[in-house]
Amino acid sequence: MKIAVVILNWNGELLLESYLPSVMEFSKTADIYVADNASTDNSVAFVTENYPDIQIIQNSDNGGFAKGYNDALKHVDADVFCLLNSDVEVTENWLIPIEKLLAQHSNIAIVQPKILDLMRRDHFEYAGAAGGFLDKLGYPLCRGRIFQALEKDVGQYDDSSEIFWATGACMFIRSDIFRELGGFDEDYFAHQEEVDLCWRAKNRGHRIFYVAESKVFHLGGSTLSNMNPKKTYLNFRNSLFSITKNLPPRKAFTVIFLRLILDGVAALRFVFQFKFNHCFAILRAHLSFYRQFRSMYRKREKANFILKYYVVKSIVWSHFVNQITKFSILVKH
Repeated sequence: MKIAVVILNWNGELLLESYLPSVMEFSKTADIYVADNASTDNSVAFVTENYPDIQIIQNSDNGGFAKGYNDALKHVDADVFCLLNSDVEVTENWLIPIEKLLAQHSNIAIVQPKILDLMRRDHFEYAGAAGGFLDKLGYPLCRGRIFQALEKDVGQYDDSSEIFWATGACMFIRSDIFRELGGFDEDYFAHQEEVDLCWRAKNRGHRIFYVAESKVFHLGGSTLSNMNPKKTYLNFRNSLFSITKNLPPRKAFTVIFLRLILDGVAALRFVFQFKFNHCFAILRAHLSFYRQFRSMYRKREKANFILKYYVVKSIVWSHFVNQITKFSILVKH
């Protein structure tokens, strides 16, 4: 099985300097690529001078995560793409368990490893943790992470199990499946495009897994921190995009209506916290969603929409009202 590890970069020289050594040391069986999104720093020169075995793909512009990978992967020949953030430190033998799983199960299309926090190495990291899921209203959550509540890793998710979505911070996907799905939706630009990709894969009958035996450490927030209003804008808008595209029509309209109400509550909460930029980010997200609703609706595929796409009815109610912070407790309610 030929694996290509593809690291998308934009002005990330310092990140490449910090985290490329682990990738090079522990990925001897894979081809390594750096896909550069028209950086203006010395990223490309740094890689060329210090890692001549790494193949450079130079994208013509900074099209964000979605377009960046779509453009770059056209130039990569491999059975499996590993999409790896530039701020990820990998560990010894991290590729072996995932390669083994994909070799043994042809119906598994996408896999993610255990994602731990680089700064608190015994805790799960926000982007992906131990595998992604959705609630009934399309809010994403993870085993090991509910909103900002991160669990300590004490072996509670040391398994290989099916999940709903895999994180774009470290995602393995069969190249033929990536092409079948048409890659990422470039209208997302960044954030939650992996949720949409995985949801579309699920609607087509593909399986997605988490493998704890493979472990990486993620810095997180190197592109946009969780407190950046632009991230708030993209997350709120893109989540509505995914609901529009991936649920049956009647169900989608019901969920969107409820989400718009809850988004309004979230905006008011930001006002009371004096985070006015985040409140305006939600307003901008809704306006962008309204403008692009028709184009998103036309992207809906003629698929057998899966109806059991969620693990809990409302993560908002469970977390903010019932004060649940752990996935294991959440799924018992």
